[in-house]
Amino acid sequence: MQGFDVSLLKNRDFRLLVLTRMCAITALQAQAIIVGWQVYSLTGSTWMLGLTGLAEAVPAIACAFYAGHIVDVSAPRKVYRLCLIGLFLNTLMLLVTAGGFVPLGTTSLLIFIFSGIFISGLARSFIMPSAFALLPRIVTREEISSAASWQTAAFQVAAIGGPTLAGLIYAFAGASGAWTFAALMMALAVVMVTLLRADVPAKDKSDRPPVMKSILEGWRFLLENRTLLSIMSLDMLAVLFGGAIAILPAFADQVLGAGPVGLGFLRAAPAMGAILTALYFAMRPMRQVTAARLLIVVGGFGVSIIGFGLSTTVFSAALFLALSGAFDSVSMVIRGTLMQILTPEHMRGRVSAVNSMFIISSNEIGAFESGAAATLLGLVPSIVIGGAATIGVVGAVAALSPRFRALKIET
Repeated sequence: MQGFDVSLLKNRDFRLLVLTRMCAITALQAQAIIVGWQVYSLTGSTWMLGLTGLAEAVPAIACAFYAGHIVDVSAPRKVYRLCLIGLFLNTLMLLVTAGGFVPLGTTSLLIFIFSGIFISGLARSFIMPSAFALLPRIVTREEISSAASWQTAAFQVAAIGGPTLAGLIYAFAGASGAWTFAALMMALAVVMVTLLRADVPAKDKSDRPPVMKSILEGWRFLLENRTLLSIMSLDMLAVLFGGAIAILPAFADQVLGAGPVGLGFLRAAPAMGAILTALYFAMRPMRQVTAARLLIVVGGFGVSIIGFGLSTTVFSAALFLALSGAFDSVSMVIRGTLMQILTPEHMRGRVSAVNSMFIISSNEIGAFESGAAATLLGLVPSIVIGGAATIGVVGAVAALSPRFRALKIET
């Protein structure tokens, strides 16, 4: 590694892309908090809370294949911009309805909220592939590792800032103030992406393959490229088994005896570890990316989850959660770099779309798995077993994929 390097931030389009991502994620994270609070306030049902996640995940997963095809035959910046405009209009609709500007009954209000969640899921299926395909047009191959680190840091900042600010605004200004904040952040994202200049030109309509042929070509490429599938599967299974955030409130209350302040401290710990690590690698980018290092950090994530599950104080639990965030941050940088380098330009949309399916599936199913395991096994055993299962996945991938284990790429 060389000295600290911030030269990538001199790239105007890259700054705009990072700011677009940060503003959009801040808005979406804010919306998640507002929707969760309003749905629970209206219904008092944890089942309805679960349905909010399902209402977004189903369209996002169902449209992923088509979204990847559209990105590969279109101009990614235009797709990204259209999605953000759609999300902005969707947020305005929620501001007017869920924000209380139009008097509605409980049933009508819930219909508008769930419609907004569904639309958000549709847009989400196009956003990740379009942003993934756009990045290599903005930075060089040598800058991809640093770019992945900056994007990871931006994501984590938004993941903390969005819910925190939305919660504070909701407490002091009500639903209308919180929804206004979300709409303003999404509007800023639209402005930022509009100012972007770089793009991949859209294919001529006569050169575009049929949708099904395009989708099958994407799957054929992935099935023949076991390295990319190993990367996606490793991440999916690690999150599926090792994700403990969904049951964090119960662990804080029943095991640690922590109140809301302690829970907030614990909830922020993984993101703080991730931000600091991502910023470090953004300024001191990896010059060599290896699958062996990826396996090590995913294994470290599993060990951190076990340490968290065995913690008996808020401080030790927060420390292990911060370590899990740090390991996950390195994993995100390595995965992002490898996927950008190993994916040919004409396949970027479809490959990223499949990856988004893995991510969405692991997050939603992982939350369900955590809750189910805690119910069946108890809180502490479920967390420890989940961390051990993550380590087992790492061992299995290392043993069964020697070619993947030996992968080394100079950036």
